[in-house]
Amino acid sequence: QVQLVESGGGLVQPGGSLRLSCAASGSIFSIRAMGWYRQVIGKQRELVAAITSGGSTRTNYADSVKGRFTLSRDNAKNTVYLQMNSLKPEDTAVYYCYADLHARDGIGYHWGQGTQVTVSS
Repeated sequence: QVQLVESGGGLVQPGGSLRLSCAASGSIFSIRAMGWYRQVIGKQRELVAAITSGGSTRTNYADSVKGRFTLSRDNAKNTVYLQMNSLKPEDTAVYYCYADLHARDGIGYHWGQGTQVTVSS
């Protein structure tokens, strides 16, 4: 059974930094994409950043986080890291890790439990 375990959320002041981590475990054959969404109560979940694998690796970011957030991946550990700098109050949300992968139980999306990020003075 695939599990995604997140860590690194918390409370930070505007302008501060946080680093989120997400580790995928289980009987995983390959990972096609991995990244983060975020959601504010009452709003749709939005893609923050994703890294895809295939012929070439690509990293995509929401316009609202470009230049401030950096997504990286450790393939050996099936882990992604989201470095968030220059945080703003509007970055406050629950951040969900996701992975689009091929595992023993099939192909599809898996989600983490979510981690709260609060940016406030």
